[in-house]
Amino acid sequence: MTLRRVNVVILVLLAVAFLIIIERNLLNLNDFLHRENPDVVPGAILPFESELSQDHRVQSLRTGEEVPVLITAAEERLGAVVAAMNSIYQNSKSNVIFTIVTLNDTVDHLQVWLSNTLFRNVKYQIVIFKPEVLKGKISKDPQIQKTTKPLTFARFYLPVYMPEAEKAIYLDDDVIVQGDIKELYETNLKPGHAAAFSDDCDSASVKGIVRGVGNQNNYIGFLDFKKEAIKKLGMRANTCSFNPGVIVANLTEWKNQNITRQLEHWMELNLHEDLYSKALADSVTTPPLLIVFYKRHSTIDPMWHIRHLGNTGAGNRYSVQFVKAAKLLHWNGHYKPWGRTSSFSDVWDQWYIPDPTGKFNPVRRHTAG
Repeated sequence: MTLRRVNVVILVLLAVAFLIIIERNLLNLNDFLHRENPDVVPGAILPFESELSQDHRVQSLRTGEEVPVLITAAEERLGAVVAAMNSIYQNSKSNVIFTIVTLNDTVDHLQVWLSNTLFRNVKYQIVIFKPEVLKGKISKDPQIQKTTKPLTFARFYLPVYMPEAEKAIYLDDDVIVQGDIKELYETNLKPGHAAAFSDDCDSASVKGIVRGVGNQNNYIGFLDFKKEAIKKLGMRANTCSFNPGVIVANLTEWKNQNITRQLEHWMELNLHEDLYSKALADSVTTPPLLIVFYKRHSTIDPMWHIRHLGNTGAGNRYSVQFVKAAKLLHWNGHYKPWGRTSSFSDVWDQWYIPDPTGKFNPVRRHTAG
């Protein structure tokens, strides 16, 4: 073998050795990256993910069993959604996944608010509610439509907005969560029950009977028991009602029992037969739920739904210590915590994050300087 051929062979062997070293280094780097980033889940619901540094993203991404939470976002109440979500996220280390149902003209404002605050680290998806789904189910009377908010019916369509979830939580926007939401999620639902609610006769909320609009802690406060369609159901008028502002739902049962269609049926029937109580005020989502879930729902721990904070006299009804111990506070009623005259608005203020666009501003009393 000539010297020239020997040199060629040596060069080829050196090239092969160099390629082998490069390949091994690349494989080692790949293994290292996988070890450093075990929690990066393909397709994780995390909008604006690209805006976060790699280290920040891995640190902020929570893992483990998902806790799906659905909440609605109305333009005029966006501050409520932000405060509620913030309280949930900060008081839990669980893998909370938010589904935010809103109308099309609110999306841009909502995205700006969420993307410019700490919610960059929170897993959420935004879903558009289509009001046309309510056609033929609510009155065309302009006065009724003025007080009927389409988004309040989103809770009827939980499996539609969360098709992959087997269990989920629905929350009204005027709540603050002070406990670990995982505890509420783990509420035990009895076999065959599609949902759990807080009964209006439970010891923690019995003080909150709404005065002046009928006895709204039982069925007769929501339904007209003189109507034939209601009579045929054989329900007792004095049965304890429940508040649907907090729902723990077994979505598998919900789909199997076709709960959504049952609710729509009673909405349509009410449109023709006027089945709801005249003392109902604006709780138009409650009657269909009361009918469909009569004697067929589980119960939520009373401390996980302390309500009526939005009614007159709530400040006298509940002590500061009691409010502090509550797991979930609900300002159902006329007075909201972002308004001027609400009780315990200071609790709500702790979780509110200012609107970066300046469009939403809580109303507060200002003392003269």
